[in-house]
Amino acid sequence: MAETAASLSNSGGGDQRPRHVAIIMDGNGRWAKNKGWPRLVGHRRGAERVKQIVRACPDMGVNWLTVYAFSTENWKRSTEEVLGLMGIFARYIEREADGLAAEGVRMRFIGGRERLDRKLQRLMAGIEARTAGNTRLNLTVAINYGGRDELVRAAARLAARMARGEIAEPAEADLAACLDTAGHPDPDLVIRTSGETRTSNFLPFQAAYSEYEFTKVLWPDFTPEHLAEILDRFGLRERRFGGA
Repeated sequence: MAETAASLSNSGGGDQRPRHVAIIMDGNGRWAKNKGWPRLVGHRRGAERVKQIVRACPDMGVNWLTVYAFSTENWKRSTEEVLGLMGIFARYIEREADGLAAEGVRMRFIGGRERLDRKLQRLMAGIEARTAGNTRLNLTVAINYGGRDELVRAAARLAARMARGEIAEPAEADLAACLDTAGHPDPDLVIRTSGETRTSNFLPFQAAYSEYEFTKVLWPDFTPEHLAEILDRFGLRERRFGGA
């Protein structure tokens, strides 16, 4: 069952640090275009940036990191870009598996997997199994993920449980337990890079009480120093969760 943000953070202001940070990694294509390079160059540079942020999070007190890598709407992009992105995902898993395991990172994926290449599905399942016992950082990657799609799939699971007689009167916690993120804490902070101010169908249920930060920095330029500055600002916020 997903833990609520209220149960994970202090309700008052002060020197609080987010336990769970979620990031909409936007701006790879624009970064490449600004330099006169193909969009896939931006995506490759963005994958390198993920590595840096992952390594920086534990020392900043972040125990959970969820990144939005590929949405259900991204299939609308050109075949070349989609295939290129899938190749980047596969190479990231293959190249980073040893390092993630050694650094105590547990890697998981959310989103529908059926549409993904079978090799990529095998790599995803393999690294999930290999890192299942790690606890230093929980890294969740959203691939072929859309919040509305997740809610539809969760509702179907909930309906099946009700049909089997496992649940009589469904509660919020029962739906949370049917989400892709079952067992994950809700994000305390959601960051979107590139200057866009949309949530783009990312974790609509889980981020209902999250704090948001929108930065104009394009994802390939987003450094651990940028993250540290945002975390410092988060510590000054007062989170009341509906209270006075």
